[in-house]
Amino acid sequence: MHPAKPPEKQGAEELDGAKSIIAIPRGGANDSAAAWGLMFLSTKPPRPVSFYNRPATVQEEMMFYTKLSLLIKRWLFFVTHCRVFFGIRPESVGGPAIIFSPILPGRLNCGFAGLLSFQPAPENPGDPADQTLRKLWEKANKNGLEQVFGGKTDPGGYLNGPETIQSLADCVNRLKREDVQECLFFQKDRTADLTRVAGGMKAFLAAEEKILEDRAAGLSSAGLETVNRRLLSLKDICWMLESDILANLQKVLSLSGAEKYSSLQPAAFRKYRKLNLLLNALDRLEVRGRDSAGIQLAFFLKDAKVLEELDRRIEENGWGEDYRRRTQKGDLINRSIFISGGAQNPGGGIHIAFTYKTFSVVGELGRNVADLRQWISRDAILQWFAARASADESAIAHTRWASVGSITEENCHPVNNATLRPELSDFPAYPGREAHISVVLNGDIDNYPALRRDLEQDGEQIAPDVSTDTKIIPLQIEKYLRKGQNLTDAFRLAVNDFEGSHAIAMQSNLEPGKIFLALQGNGQSIYVGVGEDAYMISSELYGLVEIAPRFIRMNGEEAGGQLFILDQNRGTGAKGIAACCYDGAPIHLEERNLQTAEITTRDIDRGCFPHFFLKEISESVRSVQGTLRGKYRITGAASAPSGILFNLGEDMVPASIRNGLQSGLTRNIFVIGHGTAAVAVSISSRASRPK
Repeated sequence: MHPAKPPEKQGAEELDGAKSIIAIPRGGANDSAAAWGLMFLSTKPPRPVSFYNRPATVQEEMMFYTKLSLLIKRWLFFVTHCRVFFGIRPESVGGPAIIFSPILPGRLNCGFAGLLSFQPAPENPGDPADQTLRKLWEKANKNGLEQVFGGKTDPGGYLNGPETIQSLADCVNRLKREDVQECLFFQKDRTADLTRVAGGMKAFLAAEEKILEDRAAGLSSAGLETVNRRLLSLKDICWMLESDILANLQKVLSLSGAEKYSSLQPAAFRKYRKLNLLLNALDRLEVRGRDSAGIQLAFFLKDAKVLEELDRRIEENGWGEDYRRRTQKGDLINRSIFISGGAQNPGGGIHIAFTYKTFSVVGELGRNVADLRQWISRDAILQWFAARASADESAIAHTRWASVGSITEENCHPVNNATLRPELSDFPAYPGREAHISVVLNGDIDNYPALRRDLEQDGEQIAPDVSTDTKIIPLQIEKYLRKGQNLTDAFRLAVNDFEGSHAIAMQSNLEPGKIFLALQGNGQSIYVGVGEDAYMISSELYGLVEIAPRFIRMNGEEAGGQLFILDQNRGTGAKGIAACCYDGAPIHLEERNLQTAEITTRDIDRGCFPHFFLKEISESVRSVQGTLRGKYRITGAASAPSGILFNLGEDMVPASIRNGLQSGLTRNIFVIGHGTAAVAVSISSRASRPK
């Protein structure tokens, strides 16, 4: 049996011909692959042996040293011909080369998120999700570890079996629906009952952890794995109840600026809930801190008379100067308001978009979201509009790490299609209507200078304060609208003009209730989460799992790229997504295309730590304890030497490996790791070495 080789060492020869086992521990997210080479270079060549536990023949020794010589020659060639560079793009040089601080477009990624609601089937009033969850929990907590160790049930029946755990998780997902959360927000008795259930789960989990810590060795390794898996699922359920559902109700209230729950209208709750969810997503996407962030809420009011009432309120509350400044046409800045109403819109309704932005040269983790929450909660004009019932509601948000364009308010995303020479454009597909196109971008538009030159042949169009390449996207879409294309075709034609890896999200008043997505190349990503009553988009999976654990990941390398159009009126699930490639070829999405995330917001919560690295360090002891719990116990009386009895069943150490170790057939164990995993490798290697 040949020893396994790590993927980075394809072509390198085996260092020992004996039958071997190689374990590859997982490293942290910031591990360096260079540690593979360091580990292998520091290994002394062993004496050749054959694969049959006998001294190697002359031919086998000759073959071994020939291959070793070839490997040394390759490394000598690399060392003598290698060039060293600092701060350049890897694709601009040929190998062999070492690049320090390489410029990797898309590696210092920005992040974006979006939310679009659709109308789900109504919640069953006869058995609401919170009541169903309470009944299931009463069954589950009657089958705890005391019953397992007492012989009343086996580990398979722990917490009343996997079906009960799955049903609890399904109830929690239903509780994340907007209509259900609206009921919880305004019906405090139901919220109080759910709070008691969550508190009971938390106390139960603490007691179970204590029992398991004391008596885990009394379970088989397979039984222990079953119990740990159920406990982990219950921890996720309890966390989602407390953090994703109950805590968000208070956060929505704070964001609205209202002093008490009864002060908020249901229509306002729905709008502030969307803003809160996107701000939560931005907080998770800013894992390294960002220099700026922005968010936009757009909605459509069917009653055009709202504007007449607004005029009266402006005079009564003294909002006049602030309102006129915020509604001026131009590039989006913090607290911008766009309104298109009356005859411009079908049916005479009003389309409104509120935009908030913040920026700082030093992107301290958490600052952006805190600033945005503060601006939103103090906005009296938003509070007035939010209380009005709306037909369509969508929102997009972005956190930026400036790669093209300076760190300014104007360069924060979203960016719109305003120009220096605003002229009434004629859009044949939308006669008599003004276009407001808002865009967020991850990645770069590499041919931005050329596209801008083509656009400004008749004079400057883009304000000097706007230097981000994102600006070209809405202007390119508008160019095709002028040529008679509808918004869908204009979006597809525009993104085909862009070079470089990019991820784009766009919304417009021309077609409210839709979010347009485009992905090209492999340097960026877009995940489309499909929730119970909403689509949640994010550039990272952890940005959407709060409400949408099921998702579709777009493929930017298929036929040049993919386009998704999320439409709240098209339907629910995958069928509500219209998809095609950049060349226009349709993509048929089905429910089987949906994947389920294996993480929850509990896995990505930073807690009270200022950054994740410190959290990882602080939790390392508990992590090791959890890994070793129940795997061994110390034996022996006080008067006798103590020993260690390991609890490793065949689910952990298969019989073939156990027999090989006992018989001596397996003579070497290679443990390979890189980065932080290399530390674990070193410790385990020293611990297992014969004295």
